[in-house]
Amino acid sequence: MAKKTIQGKVVAKSGDKTARVLVERRVLHPKYRKIVKKFKNYLIHDENNQLNIGDSVVAEECRPLSKTKTFELKSVISKAGE
Repeated sequence: MAKKTIQGKVVAKSGDKTARVLVERRVLHPKYRKIVKKFKNYLIHDENNQLNIGDSVVAEECRPLSKTKTFELKSVISKAGE
């Protein structure tokens, strides 16, 4: 089974080695047949504390690291100031 990956933007630093990432999906509304945006926040594990607010990142599914943290940082797409 392939591991799930998510791509989003860091919206908060939540304690040590943890960041909150906002992921946006575009889905078709079942009744009105219009594309709508859906958002979800994920907690990801940042081992080296290298993330800052505004960074775009890719995270990969891993074993549960806490009650709500099941993704770990895979790569940083772009830094906040770029």
